Amino acid sequence: MTAVFAITASRIFDGQSFYLDAALVVDGSKVGAIMPQSKLPAGMKTLPVGNNLIAPGFIDLQVNGGGGVLFNNQPDVTGIETICAAHASFGTTALMVTLITDVPDIRDIAVEAGCQAATNAVPGFLGLHLEGPHLSVARKGTHDPALIRPMTEDDLLYLERKAGMFGLPMMTVAPESVTPAQVRRLVAAGYRISLGHTDSKCAAIADYVDAGATMVTHLFNAMSQLGNREPGLVGAGLSSPALHCGLIADGFHVDPVTMRVALAAKQGPAHIFLVTDAMSTIGTDSSGFDLNGRAVYRRDGRLTLADGTLAGADIDMLSCVRFVHERLGQPLEEALRMASLYPAQAIAAPCKGSLTVGNDADFIVLGEELDLLSTWIGGACVHEANAERRKARA
Repeated sequence: MTAVFAITASRIFDGQSFYLDAALVVDGSKVGAIMPQSKLPAGMKTLPVGNNLIAPGFIDLQVNGGGGVLFNNQPDVTGIETICAAHASFGTTALMVTLITDVPDIRDIAVEAGCQAATNAVPGFLGLHLEGPHLSVARKGTHDPALIRPMTEDDLLYLERKAGMFGLPMMTVAPESVTPAQVRRLVAAGYRISLGHTDSKCAAIADYVDAGATMVTHLFNAMSQLGNREPGLVGAGLSSPALHCGLIADGFHVDPVTMRVALAAKQGPAHIFLVTDAMSTIGTDSSGFDLNGRAVYRRDGRLTLADGTLAGADIDMLSCVRFVHERLGQPLEEALRMASLYPAQAIAAPCKGSLTVGNDADFIVLGEELDLLSTWIGGACVHEANAERRKARA
């Protein structure tokens, strides 16, 4: 494509509104305009995509792996590139590569890989999400309890020193292992702090919100639940206008009825947004993988340890969008916002999440059945379904 071109479609969704028979003008790596096709300047290079939908690319703030790579097992730049490319084939144009609880040496290696990925401007790499090790053993989920530990001053100094060097920095922490004072320092350094893997009471959560925590990690999973006399982290997340809540919409992590209740109950302006919590299986036919020396099994759309504990998710973002739209009955525009605009707001990602003028030209083309036709990052096509089909026939 030339530096400035237009891509035309029967519908364009910019993150707020639909435009019919419109053109998305791409100026280099940015959105130049959305305008009626009839208003395009004469001679402008144009790519028609017909009776299809252009929408903002998906943003996933919790991606453990993809394309056969689990970041904990391959914490290097090649691993990050593979993960980003795998998820681009399902419509994700920006993601937080996630390292779950591990030993300090692996954390340090992973952070250096994130620094290199940011320097190299790996397409789709938004930053690192450090999920642990500063969690609660009582709500460990699939995290290895032997590796969970309180945050030390050395940990904090290291994190402060590395802030801003590996893209956008995000951490999941539990009040059992991190103090409000430590959270304040992390927030001051630029980290987005998410609360999760905790058994804390609702009242205790308020101190962490006051300290600057702004997110809840995979709502309902690995946390204190909403009860009649104790609201837990679930109640805090739904009732707080400051807490953005990630949701795994695969039908296994959270029951669809519970999802509908949560969506109806959430107090704004913060929103519930979609995450995949995807593992290495995405984009592969793998039957499982190894995590911290433990086997994870892939069966019937679920990933579990031998004892049945869910171990991440076997779902991509486009499938989450379809689930929210088709199974939960959310309007298509709201399902798309949950996968693009709302996570961009949650992570405070500049120039992401909507196709407004000056934003990054990160977008997808969807067919009438919400099938992915192509994925674009910074105005460049990084995945085309027809190309993959042609390659398969060759």
